[in-house]
Amino acid sequence: MAPQRRGATKAPGGSGAVERRRPISTKKDRAPREAQRMWLRTAGLGAGLAFSVFLLWSSLGADDGVAEVLAHRGEVLAGRFIEVPCSEDYNSHRRFEGCTPRKCGRGVTDVVITRQEAERIRSIAEKGLSLGGSDGGASILDLHSGALSVGKHFVNLYRYFGDKIRTIFSEEDFRLYRDVRQKVQLTIAEAFGISPSSLHLTKPTFFSRINSTAARTAHDEYWHAHVDKVTYGSFDYTSLLYLSDYLEDFGGGRFVFMEEGANKTVEPRAGRVSFFTSGSENLHRVEKVHWGTRYAITIAFSCNPDHGIADPAFP
Repeated sequence: MAPQRRGATKAPGGSGAVERRRPISTKKDRAPREAQRMWLRTAGLGAGLAFSVFLLWSSLGADDGVAEVLAHRGEVLAGRFIEVPCSEDYNSHRRFEGCTPRKCGRGVTDVVITRQEAERIRSIAEKGLSLGGSDGGASILDLHSGALSVGKHFVNLYRYFGDKIRTIFSEEDFRLYRDVRQKVQLTIAEAFGISPSSLHLTKPTFFSRINSTAARTAHDEYWHAHVDKVTYGSFDYTSLLYLSDYLEDFGGGRFVFMEEGANKTVEPRAGRVSFFTSGSENLHRVEKVHWGTRYAITIAFSCNPDHGIADPAFP
């Protein structure tokens, strides 16, 4: 308050002189004040934009805390394999010498199934799923059991659609399906040093189509971390054949091996085969798909012949 009183007493002519000086003082200070306000607005906008980008990046690319990409979409891998210690999950199941995993791990290859084969396999999925589809984000087509997502439920497509199935699929479709399955089986056997004949195709083996539609039932919640050997006791070896491309056909939807502080991710690529032992040494999940449509087929194998299933036959 003291400086204000001194200023008033120095002003000649009373308060009117002070008031005449105020516009001059304000005019001199206006430019730096305007510059300061503009800087603050720019800084605020920049911080807001940076925060928005961070949130987008977090939701699309880092929602799993992924520390390492095991297989980039742009790579063409002749074969990549990482061995990990086996869990004890297999001890509670009947063991089959020469097949039950003693060597555990995960692998990726892009040279077993061609992109052309992947496109043809994808057309099978598209034709089958055109008959139904889930209300939520995940739809299933199982040519072995006939299970097909329709709304919030499943139907047996062979019974539900009857003879119409023969106009949807062809014998060539089922032949291609079998040939691809055999190639995947040979790849797994070679990677783990076991005989292909000791592996038995098991259920569920199925196509999946995932988009960004909100989940309607528990079947649609595909993103939860899980262990295949726990979920499906028959699984000893799991594989996924990807039928669409990450960041071209869809965003999100990467496959993530869960490891404390060091998650590993596989970026889907049409024709890419990812395979692994099915115990808790390979706890995993799929990221939520944020846009587009992700197609894949899960092909599983058991060492127990009692859990084996046959290739689907053309109806």
